Amino acid sequence: MSDSAVAPSGAVAGRQVGGPRLDHGLHLGGVVAFLLVLVAGLGYAVVSLIADMNAVGEAPLAYGAFALLGLALLIALAFEFVNGFHDTANAVATVIYTHSMPPLVAVIWSGVFNFLGVMLSSGAVAYAIVTLLPVELILNVGSHAGYAMIFALLLAAILWNLGTWAFGLPNSSSHALIGSVLGVGLANQLMNGGDGTAGVDWSQALNVFKALLFSPVCGFVLAALLLLALKFAVRRKDLYAAPKGEAPPPLWIRGLLILTCTLVSFFHGGNDGQKGMGLIMLILIGAAPTAYALNRTMADDTTPAFVQASTAAGAVFSARAPGAEVPDAAAARRTVTEALKTKDLNAPPVYAALAALANDIAASVKNYGAIRTVPAAQTQNLRSDMYLAADAVRVLPGSGADLSEADKATLKRYAGLLNDGTRYIPGWVKVCVALALGLGTMVGWKRIVVTVGEKIGKTHLTYAQGASAEIVAAGTIGLAELYGLPVSTTHILSSGVAGTMAANCSGLQMATVRNMALAWILTLPAAITPRAVLFLLLAHMF
Repeated sequence: MSDSAVAPSGAVAGRQVGGPRLDHGLHLGGVVAFLLVLVAGLGYAVVSLIADMNAVGEAPLAYGAFALLGLALLIALAFEFVNGFHDTANAVATVIYTHSMPPLVAVIWSGVFNFLGVMLSSGAVAYAIVTLLPVELILNVGSHAGYAMIFALLLAAILWNLGTWAFGLPNSSSHALIGSVLGVGLANQLMNGGDGTAGVDWSQALNVFKALLFSPVCGFVLAALLLLALKFAVRRKDLYAAPKGEAPPPLWIRGLLILTCTLVSFFHGGNDGQKGMGLIMLILIGAAPTAYALNRTMADDTTPAFVQASTAAGAVFSARAPGAEVPDAAAARRTVTEALKTKDLNAPPVYAALAALANDIAASVKNYGAIRTVPAAQTQNLRSDMYLAADAVRVLPGSGADLSEADKATLKRYAGLLNDGTRYIPGWVKVCVALALGLGTMVGWKRIVVTVGEKIGKTHLTYAQGASAEIVAAGTIGLAELYGLPVSTTHILSSGVAGTMAANCSGLQMATVRNMALAWILTLPAAITPRAVLFLLLAHMF
């Protein structure tokens, strides 16, 4: 699809006369600085990885295993790099097309705040993506099937992002990654003889679907309403004017637009950066479980509370398993794993197994004194027990469990401590993802910027339209991160621009809107089948 196929050539050409100049080349010094930061980031990752493994006595990896780990990490960082230049172009389009910032300055500015957004993120979104995957692949991520899963997820998502970028189509990296997850889950189900319990966690997927569906509708409607509210409340004609020539807007308008660009960039980093983090942690847990399977940064003084919460949860489970035989840890692990696949946990044998896991977790942590001192040989089993127990507590309310308010509070506290013990992201992983996303912001951004700035509406973007779209995008993405929901920066902002064009009666270029809608609708089905095939091929290769 050429650029001329996305919008009428006359309309685009007319706007390009007064539009920003996007043909400035990058100075050689900038290229050198870019490469130095890239090499420094990769070197920092290697040094930190080796230091973490040495700190816990992890046996050195064989050359082949280390090469496989390095390749997996490079592909994960490449996904975030592509995400940067694909998605973040949306954040800078408004400041560029309103001449609030020169293109190169805007891109660097956005990259810096993407970096900060990643560094200050909570990690909740990272594990919202991970929990969509089949239980057995998460628990055995270091297996051949686990590596096949990681490679299939990331390679397919990268290829889809590059394809839509080549056509200048704003498309969601979140959408592409979730489509990859669904494809892998369905392929895993097929490999297990069509057993539906080996596939995707559809209850979790439904929550993600709701967030993805909500984001473009929210962007369109709220941005349109905000523009109308501004017109009613702020009677300044210069706010609703289109840029004239290449002159920047009045200082107060310029400040407003730079602020909204900053917020979108920051929250984009906080939300989208976490998706790569979650997959990187799966890779690290599989390759070096002693170093990364448990959160060894938890303070030792949390041990009494952890043991107490585990014991209390064990009592809640035992009360619902009268007369049921209490299995050993290995049998309990198998029982809970199978129950999680079917989402049918409301049965005495399952409660007995959960009680066994909770009591075993309490005894292990009490015996070792703290999470950080758990021996290497016991790390994988303890992590599996903690993950299974936490996931079971999450699923229990939907399986018909009759829990009192006191029991719910006990289990909620227990699940929180379990997640603290297994869901963490080392600082060096955040730094590397932040660098990949930030550097990606500075490469290849022009195609998407041109689409958002020139090819959605039939008239030039006004200052108020740009501010409205970005305020809505920043607010929505920030709230999504707070609740641990992955949403699409691209969908929210591009649909927000469309909403302001509609509210302003500026007219929409339907060819662009149609292509954006088709990309949004087709991403999941187009993602699922190739990802499933790729997973099957890689699983057999490994």
